[in-house]
Amino acid sequence: MTQSAIYSRVVGTGSYLPARRVTNQQLADELATRGIETSDEWIVARTGIQARHFAAPDQTSSDMAVEAAKRALDMAGLSADQIDLIMVATSTPDFVFPSTACLVQNKLGITNGCAAFDIQAVCSGFAYAMATADNFIRSGAYRNVLVIGAETFSRILDFNDRTTCVLFGDGAGAVVLQASSEPGILSSALHADGSHSNILCVPGNVSGGAVQGEAFLYMDGQAVFKLAVKVLEKVAHEALEKAGLEASAIDWLIPHQANLRIMTSTARKLGAEAKMVVTVDQHGNTSAASIPLALDVAVRDGRIKAGQNVMIEGVGGGFTWGAVLFRM
Repeated sequence: MTQSAIYSRVVGTGSYLPARRVTNQQLADELATRGIETSDEWIVARTGIQARHFAAPDQTSSDMAVEAAKRALDMAGLSADQIDLIMVATSTPDFVFPSTACLVQNKLGITNGCAAFDIQAVCSGFAYAMATADNFIRSGAYRNVLVIGAETFSRILDFNDRTTCVLFGDGAGAVVLQASSEPGILSSALHADGSHSNILCVPGNVSGGAVQGEAFLYMDGQAVFKLAVKVLEKVAHEALEKAGLEASAIDWLIPHQANLRIMTSTARKLGAEAKMVVTVDQHGNTSAASIPLALDVAVRDGRIKAGQNVMIEGVGGGFTWGAVLFRM
């Protein structure tokens, strides 16, 4: 007797943004008190960002992850105890350990002993997590997987460096992936090249009860831009080839929301500029949270519909990059 194939499908999405919304002008005014000059026009022209959200001082990545997860579970029609694996993509965990995923499990009141762990691939983290969850489900190991991207990047920004502090924001996004007999995730492609680790990093560590090195984000913007544009197009075509589809089959493209110029360049090469979901203008770069945030926005406003093909792709420090193609 032939066993039927197992696929994974997105059955719920959710997102959360902290209450404090900071416009470019508000940020410029704050930076001016430090003697740092910038403007709304300067930020928009270089990034496409108009505003971002910053977490409250007592708000953590796990707090935001829980809120996004609750909304995804509600859409999926599942109770928290029906989840049998939790994966959180984050570069800004609450602690060195335990994992943010374990904290999310506890805050959701899940008592079934489900597995929980974090994935660290920076801005590619959600693509890495989706691909990993898909393989777990296809193996038959898990049935309902909660995949979350959550970040409090405002905690690692140097507000004396206008080239980086204007780019990032905080937030969380989540999806519920469920085992299905119908294809959902069609393909994925993941890559990394550690030789580029120096162009985007937080070069610090904890030793002897103190931070050794630098605990602020560092980025070589030009180097990141050149590499991102190159690898995003390539990995998107790789995922399409694995699925046996052409770029014209993409109904919606959701790139990591880092910089509008990078996003537009990649979309144009794929012939998908009109199909691109953009939230970077209002959210800034929320790293691993950016793709699920944008996905949830487009699902809830009715743009993304059942049966449509969605391509997500991202690049991040490491250097990491990846893409996942799935059918809603």
